[in-house]
Parts: sequence; structure tokens; C-alpha cells
Amino acid sequence: MSISALSRRYARALVEISAEQKLVEQYGDELAQVSTTVSENDMLRLLLESPTLPVEKKSAIMGDLAEKMQLSIGMRHFIGLLVAKNRMKYIGLIESNYRQFADELSGLLRAKVSSAAELSAPELALIRQGLEGKTGKRVELAVQVDPALLGGLKTEFAGKVYDGSIRTQLKRIEETLNKG
Repeated sequence: MSISALSRRYARALVEISAEQKLVEQYGDELAQVSTTVSENDMLRLLLESPTLPVEKKSAIMGDLAEKMQLSIGMRHFIGLLVAKNRMKYIGLIESNYRQFADELSGLLRAKVSSAAELSAPELALIRQGLEGKTGKRVELAVQVDPALLGGLKTEFAGKVYDGSIRTQLKRIEETLNKG
């Protein structure tokens, strides 16, 4: 089984459990907290990935960490399962997939908008409204300024990129002229 399929399976199972318990946001926050802690602490990550350290010691380490982080019982069991199955190295992917599944469940779409200049509140509202109309979902925008675009917008959501920037349009014109 591929790593991405494996991480999606764990993430989907956790979303289903958290939805039953009505703790989707809490589990997402706790999972992100654990993922960040593991990724930022090289020594912890190396210990968890070490094939020579017994699972019992890894479980004890993560149990102490979970207690200090005040994780819920459900999240402690999930982290324990990941440790027992030697899957902690995939915690970042699992967390990313969990967010996607949780967003689908709640009808939320996260979109990234890049523009050459700062966008005003009415412009952002118009973009949000257009995306909500197109997708039928509630949209959360992450906006960034990218002067390299020269003008226009570049929007990323649902794994697709919609590039309406002037830079891309100029590149297409150049390619057309070069082809003759």
C-alpha cells in the first residue's frame, strides 16, 4: 500500500470517529499539535523512527508527551496506534489528509489566492462569493501578495490552479507567437 493511501486511510478513520463523537475540530487541533511537535523536534522524530528502540519505550515517550499536551483520550489512543504500527513518520501526511476530510465533512473549501497587489475587502468578498457560487461550499481564503504576477489573480483550491495572472497570459502569447 502506498504511503499516501495509508495516510488517507488513517485520516479517514479518525475523521469518522471524531464525527461520531462530535469532536472533529478538537481532534484536528490536537493532531496538528502532535504533528508540529514531532516535526519540529528532531530528537523526538529520530527516537520514534528508530528501529532499535522498542515499541514500549516509544509508547511511554508519546504517552508522557500526550499527557503534557493534555490530549483527549481518543487522540491518545490514536497516537498509541500510530506508535504501535510504526506509523508516526506519517503523522504530517495524516494531519493534512485529516484536514481535507474534515473540511469535506463540514462543507468548507480552503482556497489560496495570490495577487500582484493587496486586495481590498470588497474584492475579497467578491472572490469568495464567486467561489462559493461555483463550488456550493463555504470558502475560506488565504491571501498572499506576489509581485511576480505583474497583475491579475492566481487561485488554488481542490487540487487545481486557476491562473489568470498577466505573467501567464504574456507567456501564452509568447508561446503562440513562437509557434508561428
